Amino acid sequence: MQRMGQVIGLNAEKIAEYKRLHAAVWPDVLKMITACNIKNYSIFLKEPENLLFAYFEYHGTDFAADSARMAADKTTQEWWAVCMPCQKPLETRAEGEWWAGMEEVFHHD
Repeated sequence: MQRMGQVIGLNAEKIAEYKRLHAAVWPDVLKMITACNIKNYSIFLKEPENLLFAYFEYHGTDFAADSARMAADKTTQEWWAVCMPCQKPLETRAEGEWWAGMEEVFHHD
């Protein structure tokens, strides 16, 4: 299992919409997350900076392949099309990233 952390900005005028969307995530999106070996997925909001922090645990063996599978899913693409206008990617993110990946520097069970 690999713990993953990601961060992205959230447009201030879209906070209520983003919360509304995530209060009722589409069932097929949730099924795809599970099918791609992702568990214990949470998104946190830090205001007033309007930063979203995502945490999840990856239980597969090929994160790139599972990410590509998720990205190819039509329903997931539709979900992202609704969510992405709410988000504000960090200027410092790596090339090809939407959510910026984070380095784990500490963990304790």
